[in-house]
Amino acid sequence: MTRVKRGSVARKRRQKILKLAQGFRGSSSTLFRVANQHALKGLKNSYRDRHQRKREFRSIWITRINAATRAHGLTYNQFVCSLKKTKAALNRKVLSQLAAWDRHAFQQLVELSKESA
Repeated sequence: MTRVKRGSVARKRRQKILKLAQGFRGSSSTLFRVANQHALKGLKNSYRDRHQRKREFRSIWITRINAATRAHGLTYNQFVCSLKKTKAALNRKVLSQLAAWDRHAFQQLVELSKESA
């Protein structure tokens, strides 16, 4: 049987992993075996955190809306329930931005929800 030389294939595989590990500190970015472990763990964490980011933002938006509605004498639950009754098609991200940057518009929404409740 003829000898199989894997030089270029093995080097490509290692370079691919080392490219993923760029920016890691110490041997995590230079030594293949350590870089491989950290790169795989980093990919796993980034996959998980892409989904967690969505949950975290939603909870931040809800906290902001709750703080703003309590300043107007409502709770978050009452506010969202009455907005659904009035069929206002605003999601939590937009409501949170209104609460933070356009207080006048948010106050009008609170008054609208108070009328419907």
